[in-house]
Amino acid sequence: MKTLNYLIIIALSVLTLSSCKTTYYQVYRAVPSDRSMANREALVYEDENCEVTYNLWSHGGNMGFAFFNKSKENIYLNLDECFFVRNNVANDYYLDREFTQTSNVGSKSSRKKGASVALTGLNFLGLIQSNQAAAEVSESLITSSGSSISVKEKKIITIPPGTLKFISEYNISESLYRDCDLLKYPRRKQVKTLHFMKEESPFVFSNRITYRVGESAEPVQFENQFYVSEITNYPEKEVVDYESDEFCGEKSEEKYNFFKIKSPDRFYIMYLKSQNGMKH
Repeated sequence: MKTLNYLIIIALSVLTLSSCKTTYYQVYRAVPSDRSMANREALVYEDENCEVTYNLWSHGGNMGFAFFNKSKENIYLNLDECFFVRNNVANDYYLDREFTQTSNVGSKSSRKKGASVALTGLNFLGLIQSNQAAAEVSESLITSSGSSISVKEKKIITIPPGTLKFISEYNISESLYRDCDLLKYPRRKQVKTLHFMKEESPFVFSNRITYRVGESAEPVQFENQFYVSEITNYPEKEVVDYESDEFCGEKSEEKYNFFKIKSPDRFYIMYLKSQNGMKH
C-alpha cells in the first residue's frame, strides 16, 4: 500500500509540473523592401494585372500568398518558375508531387422493431454527416464503399478573371533566434526588442513569382522581398488574452484566447520554459 501511495504521489507531481509549464512567444516583425506594400492594413503588392496579398501571422510565419487576377483574361501562374528564397537559398514551389484523395460512405441498418437506420457520409460541404430514420424490421446489415483518386500536382495554376487563389508551401522559420541581449524567459518588465536593418537582419526572405496573362503572352516576373526588423520574447500574458465570443449581440459563456498583437507583418514561435537553467 505504501508503494502504491508513493507511485500516486510521483504521478501527481509529474502531472502538476507538466501542467504548470510557462508558455512564451518569440514575435518577429517583417518589413517589405518595397515600402509601398506596407501602406495598407495588409501587405499587398499590385501591378496592372494582379494583386498579391500576404499575411505572415502564424507559428513559424506563413509565406503563402493570395493571387488575385485583376485582368479580363486568364492568368497562368507558373509554379515551376516560382521560388521561396530565404537568406539566398531558393526553394521550389513546384515539387512534382502526387496526392491521394480518399472518400468513404457507409451505412448500417438494424432490423429490430423500433430501431433506427443510421446513414453516414459526406454532405455537399465535404463534412461528415449522420442522419437517423425509423425502421421496424428484425435483422442487422452493414454495407460500406470507398474510393480514392490520385491527383498530380499542377505545374501551372490557372486563375480566372476577377478571382483569386491561395498558394502556400513554406514557413519563414521555426527555430528560436537566440542572442546574448535577449532573455529567453523574460518577466513583463524584462521584455526587450532587438532591432535590425536589412544588412544585419538574421532573415531576409522573398517570393519570386512568374505569371502570364493569356496563353501567348510573355512572362511577367517580380519579387516580393521582406526582412526581419524586430525580434521580441514575451511571456504568454503579454501576447494572449481571453474573451467571450459575440454574435448578434449575444456573448458565449465560454471564453476563447486571442492574440493581442496580431498583424499581417508579424509572426511568432511559441515555446515552453525548459529546465536547463539557461537564461538566453
